[in-house]
Amino acid sequence: MADNASIARPYAKAVFDLAQETNAFDAWSVALGNLAAISQDEGFNTLVNDPRVDAVKLTEVLTDLAKDSLPEGGTNFVKLLVQNDRILALQDIQQQYGDLVAKAQAVVNAQVTTALPLTDGQKTSLTSALETRLGMKVQLEETVDAEIVGGAIVKAGDLVIDGSAKGRIEKLTTTLLR
Repeated sequence: MADNASIARPYAKAVFDLAQETNAFDAWSVALGNLAAISQDEGFNTLVNDPRVDAVKLTEVLTDLAKDSLPEGGTNFVKLLVQNDRILALQDIQQQYGDLVAKAQAVVNAQVTTALPLTDGQKTSLTSALETRLGMKVQLEETVDAEIVGGAIVKAGDLVIDGSAKGRIEKLTTTLLR
């Protein structure tokens, strides 16, 4: 996965630059989402790994499956991915492209993990506090994990705040064992 992340970086940047030139951020987000979903399909992976299927045929199949969502330049992008054997990096390309778009639009995606679902008021307060601290607009994604016992773990870009009961207990244990 780490290899795919480094492989994906120049492709994500190239798509980002193209989307920026043509003001097509949303169209490329949809297209990359569809392409990533197709690349994760078991049947499609069988086709990718079949030595009898050449690059031209694979490109045709992938563009046909995603044709409704491919923006201008999409077919060439798919052709490039197939020629360079980078189909398996599509999920990482999509993720890195999303990060580049969010950064350009001064938006950060924040993941919050709590033991219980947040109320609307708590979501609003947390979003507001993060926006103040980060100086960016925040899109909050919530995950519920009963194993953290209480509190919350917030990840936004490079910022990680572990205010969970589990995290505090682990920190206390480490301190006491020194």
